[in-house]
Amino acid sequence: MHSSLIAWILRAIPFGTIIMYGALGETVTEKSGNLNLGVPGIMYLGGFAGFASAWAYENTAANPSGAVSVVIALTCAILASMAGGLIYAFLTISLRANQNVTGLALTTFGMGVANFFGVFILNGASYSAAPIANKAFSAKIPVLSTLGGFGQVVFSYGFLVYAAIALAIALHWFLTRTRAGLNLRAVGENPATADAAGINVTLYKYLATCIGAGICGIGGLYYVLDYNQGIWATTGQIEALGWLAVALVIFTTWKPLNAIWGAYLFGMLYWLYQFLPTLLGITMASHITDLVQMLPYVVTFVGLIVVSMRKKKENQPPAHLGLAYFREER
Repeated sequence: MHSSLIAWILRAIPFGTIIMYGALGETVTEKSGNLNLGVPGIMYLGGFAGFASAWAYENTAANPSGAVSVVIALTCAILASMAGGLIYAFLTISLRANQNVTGLALTTFGMGVANFFGVFILNGASYSAAPIANKAFSAKIPVLSTLGGFGQVVFSYGFLVYAAIALAIALHWFLTRTRAGLNLRAVGENPATADAAGINVTLYKYLATCIGAGICGIGGLYYVLDYNQGIWATTGQIEALGWLAVALVIFTTWKPLNAIWGAYLFGMLYWLYQFLPTLLGITMASHITDLVQMLPYVVTFVGLIVVSMRKKKENQPPAHLGLAYFREER
């Protein structure tokens, strides 16, 4: 039972890390008042760009280095996902297109682009891999990861797991302790008032959307080059994780710090179906496992209902979320 519990945690934390990046990126975007439902597509763009660049480097360099592969993959993933965010920003901020429709279209676009160009890498194969990049991204902390069960649970992950936690703490500090963070929140709450106060609303919205998309893209990169063992295959798992990330934003009430425990909770609930039979000594039918995998979404609904009933201002979404800003109507 002890080993099963450790195995459950070792599955849940990497899984939660993927959606934590997506949730943190979307939180930054939504704090500016932009509701970007293109998170799954952006994660696809980041995951494929990171994988494709690492794969190309490994197959062309004479002596490929893991460190160089990490830098190349991260750079390309962030740039590709920020490009997706820029498309969304231009359409919704400059052209004032409907944010919901644009986000859903971006999801379809990102998936289509990734799978289209992925065909050339797969070249008829069922999957393709970047083993050197995978080894670099999934490297455990030496010595500490061997310290029994505690070492396994706390120190046996790739560096992006710890970077996600640090990022959540940094975003909390940024949003609550810096002038730029307070300005960003003001833009999301009341852009007209922020504009009147001299804040460049358009600039903040563009930056928040593009930077948020870049963070989301790291989640896609982590999925492919660490969680999925450096393999690019024609599966739709990234899309499902992207929607879970959007749900996590709501569940954590738009607070970066809450995304840490919320992401790991989602991971524990998602993988509960695999370890519950062992932990309880029971046998679960296939339709029961499907119901168990729905738990993260059920928890999100319950959390949303509770938050709505309590009506605390600090737990509500930005007041101008999803609405276009027309400066002429100020």
